[in-house]
Amino acid sequence: MLVLIIGASKGIGLETTRQALEAGHRVRALARSATGITLSDPKLEKFRGDALQTRDVDSALIGVDVVIQTLGVGLGDLLRPVSLFSDATRVLVPAMKAKGVRRLICVTGFGAGDSRASITFLQRVPFQVVFGRAYEDKSRQECLIKESGLDWTIVRPGVLTGGRRTGSYKILANSSQWRNGIISRSDVAEFIVRQIEDRTYLHEAPVLVN
Repeated sequence: MLVLIIGASKGIGLETTRQALEAGHRVRALARSATGITLSDPKLEKFRGDALQTRDVDSALIGVDVVIQTLGVGLGDLLRPVSLFSDATRVLVPAMKAKGVRRLICVTGFGAGDSRASITFLQRVPFQVVFGRAYEDKSRQECLIKESGLDWTIVRPGVLTGGRRTGSYKILANSSQWRNGIISRSDVAEFIVRQIEDRTYLHEAPVLVN
């Protein structure tokens, strides 16, 4: 598979790039700072571009089989209105349709979309104060994806840690199971890479926690 990873220069995107290469996939890593990615592999193409620019996204999609969207914002951005997630998705979805690329795997988080109702009462106020703006936009992003007609899977990790890959985590697919928890970026990446060829969670948005 040729996999396009959007937001590949750090965090979950970088770890997903690493694990996708280990799994034998070819990876096109799209980021504004793509040239700074320290990974080196003949199957890796570092593609410098902006997820908000249609021209960049169109070029990055050429020949691609699967798209993984792993965008993030900095802590300072949480203090202002956030639109990155929905804006980038408004660029990506029509571009994928135009190129005939159907498979989309997108990382949002626990608290986005209909999982917001599963946040406990004690967590609700601090969550809204700290992450409210970002997750309101992640919810808009999820709506765009669900209405896209693409073959999508939305991945909703709990609180992220820098821990090692364990391969032992809970995949909470049913809304009655949804809860917050911690999970390493490496384990989230492990789940994402499995979805490249596994359609078990097609048109689903599971929550991932340890």
